[in-house]
Amino acid sequence: MSGQLLSIAKLPSFLAAARAGQAAGHQNMQQLIQLRWIAVAGQITTILVVAWGIGIKLPLVYMLEVLACLIAFNVASQLRWHEKWAVSNGELFLAILVDVASLTAQLYLSGGTSNPFVYLYLLQVILSAVLLEAWSTWTIVAIASACLAGLSVWSKPIALPLFHERGYFSLYIQGMLICFALNAALLVVFITRIMSNLRAGDAMLASMRQRAAEEEHIVRMGLLASGAAHELGTPLATLSVILGDWRRMPEFSKNPELLEEIGEMQAQLARCKSIVSGILLSAGEARGESSARTTINTFLDELVQEWCASRPVASFDYRNTIEDMPVVFDTAFKQMICNVLDNALEASPEWVRLEARCEDGAIKLLVSDSGPGFAPDILEQFGKPYNSSKGKPGRGLGLFLTVNVARTLGGTVEAGNRPEGGAAVLLSLPLTAIAVEEE
Repeated sequence: MSGQLLSIAKLPSFLAAARAGQAAGHQNMQQLIQLRWIAVAGQITTILVVAWGIGIKLPLVYMLEVLACLIAFNVASQLRWHEKWAVSNGELFLAILVDVASLTAQLYLSGGTSNPFVYLYLLQVILSAVLLEAWSTWTIVAIASACLAGLSVWSKPIALPLFHERGYFSLYIQGMLICFALNAALLVVFITRIMSNLRAGDAMLASMRQRAAEEEHIVRMGLLASGAAHELGTPLATLSVILGDWRRMPEFSKNPELLEEIGEMQAQLARCKSIVSGILLSAGEARGESSARTTINTFLDELVQEWCASRPVASFDYRNTIEDMPVVFDTAFKQMICNVLDNALEASPEWVRLEARCEDGAIKLLVSDSGPGFAPDILEQFGKPYNSSKGKPGRGLGLFLTVNVARTLGGTVEAGNRPEGGAAVLLSLPLTAIAVEEE
């Protein structure tokens, strides 16, 4: 059962990690589409300059047909990848393969290996090495090599003016220089973008792994707390019976002071049983009894009343400006708020404030105190387990659980220090997470 719970806890993070990988693949496909548009513009410019500027005869009809096919493929790619996000290695491989085929066709029609732009094959090979799996990259290398070898055998060279001139006056040398500059510029721009996409994807995956580890930690604590709650149930029930028997015994019933102490013990025992029941409910047991339908103001008013009655707070400032609405909450949501209030009380026993308001479709709960505030290193690691300024083992789990409960409900927890002194923690929870539509 514990293994199943751990697997369920990891599932949202694994799905988010998969989405991160899909986003990186989609961005890389967009880079290939942009590069293809640059290739189209470059081919049009080159054909115009060579055919009409230099006066070299080219099979323009066939070259324009190849160019039209490349444009049609890129338009189709743009439309497809605008809607679809998941990009596989095979789809990236096909896209680069089309680019290699288009380049081969244009080179075949414009001089083959005597064309200085034959070195653009290197651009496709390098992009495949960055974007594709190993087998796909080696396949592109083999295909590009075969295409180059085929061009050297079957293509017809084009007579270039000043072909045999040396130095910069040779059109072939000029074409090679342009090809080198173009290759270098495109590689710098697009490899930089692609690596940025990959780094962003890796960072997101690392964040998702950290989140999965935290959620696994929570599940383990929930299992431990659930087991401890079960174990405590029997001794608490025994104590309840003993105290009930004591209250009926003549030695105690005739002594008002002892009866008062027994009553106080029973009240504290009832609170312990309530805490144990809350642990079991939060751990997922008797879940049907955990959720309760009420209104937001009733829930907050009862929570504040119960919290103040059981905590030694000197001054509690409660302000609620939320327009009342029906909601559903469970003990995890209640415990999340109490954790923040307890931390504020521990730092500032003389004054704690709770402000409740509704903004931008979310409930905002701001808990403030007049204590020393958060240290900078605590704020940097806010929400991490065992991140506490108290310096005691096992501390710092309250806010860790609060952050993760809020995140599970689609909300956020922010912490900071007040300008006038003290700490402030803002709980934000979307109304959709707890609101109930009236029938």
